[in-house]
Amino acid sequence: MAEQFNDKGGRIVLAKLIEIIRENKAYLSEVDGAIGDGDHGINMAKGFNLTAERLTEEMGLSEGLHLLGRTLVMEIGGATGPLYGSFFKAMSKACRDSEQIDAQVFGRMLEAGYVAAVDLGQAKVGDKTLVDTLYPALEAYKIALGDGAGFKDALLRMSRAAERGKESTKNLVAKVGRSSRLGDRSKGVLDAGAASCYLILKSLADTINSLL
Repeated sequence: MAEQFNDKGGRIVLAKLIEIIRENKAYLSEVDGAIGDGDHGINMAKGFNLTAERLTEEMGLSEGLHLLGRTLVMEIGGATGPLYGSFFKAMSKACRDSEQIDAQVFGRMLEAGYVAAVDLGQAKVGDKTLVDTLYPALEAYKIALGDGAGFKDALLRMSRAAERGKESTKNLVAKVGRSSRLGDRSKGVLDAGAASCYLILKSLADTINSLL
């Protein structure tokens, strides 16, 4: 039996994303407070909570991701809203015409989200941003599929690579954003965007695995 799930059954994916951000609101703001404004968790939770209020039973994965992306773009300030908003809207578009979500469809979603985030933020690996989590996760996923791995295994490899990417930001100097003004003083702590990106990718991996 093919490893896939129905788009309409994907509403739980959104519910779990909202739950993980709510649970880590204080943690993400604490991480951000070390070299930033300390409001990353607050802003993320605001956007995800607004989405929760508007999410309907009829919405599948594509519609839910579009709602989340639009909400983040329109109602959350700073860099967080537009970056993650573009990420989720691109993921939504990549699966809009897919009734069943399989490993290939999810790969296209992940790639589209990465491209959208990079196009907007103009960050690259090593700049101490969410890209340091997202890029290795995407690469690990693509390599897994290329090696003939199934959907579940590819998701697991993606999640593990995302965690390593997040942890790598501790030793990086911020090159973009407000924290870049700190120079070498930004070294020694995690990047908040990399941390939230890991939570999002791990939630996606865990929840989708439970649906397969």
